[in-house]
Amino acid sequence: MRLDMNKKKHFLSRHRILLLAAALVFAAAAILAFLFYEGIIWFNNPSKSKYPVRGIDVSHHQAKIDWPEVKKNDLHFVFMKATEGADHKDTRFQANWTQAHQAGLIRGAYHYFTFSKSGADQALNFIETVPIEPNTLPPVIDLEFMGNDKFQLDQRALLRELNDFIFVIESHYQRKPLLYVTYEFYDFYLKNQSLPYAIWIRDIFWTPRLPDGKPWTFWQYNHRGRINGIDGFVDLNVFNGTAEEFGKFLQ
Repeated sequence: MRLDMNKKKHFLSRHRILLLAAALVFAAAAILAFLFYEGIIWFNNPSKSKYPVRGIDVSHHQAKIDWPEVKKNDLHFVFMKATEGADHKDTRFQANWTQAHQAGLIRGAYHYFTFSKSGADQALNFIETVPIEPNTLPPVIDLEFMGNDKFQLDQRALLRELNDFIFVIESHYQRKPLLYVTYEFYDFYLKNQSLPYAIWIRDIFWTPRLPDGKPWTFWQYNHRGRINGIDGFVDLNVFNGTAEEFGKFLQ
């Protein structure tokens, strides 16, 4: 009987330890999830020595931005949303474009490309919105599936509309655009295509590696960053090169 009681006590003790260990693991996982969600810690943290040229991208989602305060974060550039589709204009673009320049940041504008409108019409929307100014980054075409899943095009149709957009943009600005892509979009539409455009890739987990070995130029490494001057989250980016190489992208 005494032996059975000892076994029972030993079993209960082990059971309590396992429950405590499980509770600790769950608590640790919950804390980590909270820290990631709040943007306090993140998966990627590119070194400043390797990627000295750093920036952000914004839209109306960041609401009113304190640009002089943003500049104090040791940032060099900002991409800002200008347009989407054939008729939408970002409500914060004009203010952001003017105030970021006044704060001393290098600016670039991007267009969210939609599958439901023609490439030429979308390009005209962008041209109506984004002025030609010196010391700016090339126009950016934001290419992703989000918001486009209902209108998915086959590869040939997408490339036709994209090329129409690029033709109008290049003719107007006399510059080659940048292509912002997710891995999913790149794999489906652009992999192994001979498009002579610099790539801006989103990868919040690892250092980017495009599936066809094409080099990348900009890297969006965090989509829940926090910086002074912006309430809430903001996307963080780096340029893949030196300050001198970055300067070659400016008009």
